[in-house]
Amino acid sequence: MDCSSLGHTCVVGLHWGDEGKGKIVDLLSEHFDIVVRFNGGGNAGHTVVIAGERFALHLLPVGVLSPGRMAVIGPGVALDAGRLFEEIDALARRGIVVGDNLRVSDRAHLVMPWHKKQDVLSEQALGDDRIGTTARGIGPCYADKMQRATAVRVIDLLKPAELPARIARICELKNRIFAAAYGDAEPLDAGAVTAEYLALAERIRRHVCDTTRLFAESIAAGRRLLFEGANGMLLDIDHGTFPYVTSSTTSAIGVPAGAGVPSQTVRTVIGVTKAYTTRVGAGPFPSELRDETGQYIRDRGHEYGTTTGRPRRCGWFDAVAARYSVSFGGITAVAVMHLDTLTGLQRVGICTGYRVRDGLLPGFVTDCSLLEQAEPVLEFLPGWDADISAARRVADLPPAARNYLDRLEELLGVPVTIVSVGPDRSQTLMRP
Repeated sequence: MDCSSLGHTCVVGLHWGDEGKGKIVDLLSEHFDIVVRFNGGGNAGHTVVIAGERFALHLLPVGVLSPGRMAVIGPGVALDAGRLFEEIDALARRGIVVGDNLRVSDRAHLVMPWHKKQDVLSEQALGDDRIGTTARGIGPCYADKMQRATAVRVIDLLKPAELPARIARICELKNRIFAAAYGDAEPLDAGAVTAEYLALAERIRRHVCDTTRLFAESIAAGRRLLFEGANGMLLDIDHGTFPYVTSSTTSAIGVPAGAGVPSQTVRTVIGVTKAYTTRVGAGPFPSELRDETGQYIRDRGHEYGTTTGRPRRCGWFDAVAARYSVSFGGITAVAVMHLDTLTGLQRVGICTGYRVRDGLLPGFVTDCSLLEQAEPVLEFLPGWDADISAARRVADLPPAARNYLDRLEELLGVPVTIVSVGPDRSQTLMRP
């Protein structure tokens, strides 16, 4: 793939998140001027390894790791301002300064203490029916965004004369709701919340701007934008496995609204997937492996959540789900990650269909009750034993690994242009 010829580009995940989007965004950043987060919040976890050094980002766009690039948090992000500065301070301790290279939309909605509290209380109340959130307050923040009267935006931080009264009013309302709905007796302290956010306001002020105008001016000036998706497409609020989804639009469909650019801006959409499939939390997963092979993949792939540390559920590559994401997401190219994780397996499986009691399903469905009943139709290909982590060209891969990539490409119907054989930036192969 010729990265230098890419127009405005979006990177998204084809399954349920954790696909390795951060590495691809980092790899591509040198070819772009601005890297933009347009959805999600601190529930995302993008991991990048540069020269053996590991960086885990949750809110900061990966572009902050590339000198000379501007990183932007768009209006569609649920912003936890405290966590944002924790990340900035952590990078500073490692010699990476985040300053004028970061811009934050004045329209982004803030994750507030009551959002995190509601997330925890709601999950506890649901018991066995809980969604399996990260308890970062993302869903409640987006809910208040739609409620409007109980929302706080970044621009509100820049109005210190008005902010205390706003926070006090919302805290009073939330305390009444929590007491009535959950029997919670620990009230929110409006004074403490106000003091915390007035302090955060002073830190964030230098980064805040009208990012919609920034993008319009940048596009007119010929600057290239790279949009960094959070979570995976099967977690999309409208098109994913509802209710076991996140609370934002996770595909490139979300870029125009979540960033504030015209719908025709993005011309290249790179879908990222592992060479197998993983999922965190509750929800259907037809190709899941609950055996030694699943544990083998988990251990070799270090499949534990960047944000939560929870062990990920692992299974064979789900081509049915990925093909669905390719179709509705307008995917133009695919990046296959963690190919090296499958090394050592005598055979590797691909889920090519779903079987239920009445026969084969016509394709992927978002009806969770139906997906829970589905049994995977599996196709197996020969595995490989050779260590592929040192490969630097696709031609260096064993024939069985190349055949596996060819089969994935055939099933997805779009070219596999990037292949990852290890966590480091250098362990990435470009496929013509």
